[in-house]
Amino acid sequence: MKKFKINVNGKTYEVEVEEIGGAAPAATTPAVPAAPAASAAPKTAPASVPGGAEVVSAPMPGKIMSIKVTVGQQVKDGDLILILEAMKMENEIFCGTAGTVKEIRVSEGAAVNPGDALVIIG
Repeated sequence: MKKFKINVNGKTYEVEVEEIGGAAPAATTPAVPAAPAASAAPKTAPASVPGGAEVVSAPMPGKIMSIKVTVGQQVKDGDLILILEAMKMENEIFCGTAGTVKEIRVSEGAAVNPGDALVIIG
């Protein structure tokens, strides 16, 4: 058993992980050449963010279930911004600063990756 500390949405959890399958002895494992890495689709450069604005980013891959704010809306630190479904769970994404919603860069039903800009608050 190995112990790990994992941070999820600002909360720390201590977990134990058990390795259930060991590696076969080196003498019986045939050497297999590694497959060439698939080239990723070229990413477009992210749109610029106004100075002093906060970018609310996706913390994990998932699908946008609902957007709880509109452009021009005033928000406070800790306000609910949107719901992101990941691994069959609905995750609430909150604002980290007070300000005005400048842009919403996703739509309901959109798939997102970690780090994708979701909402811009200025």
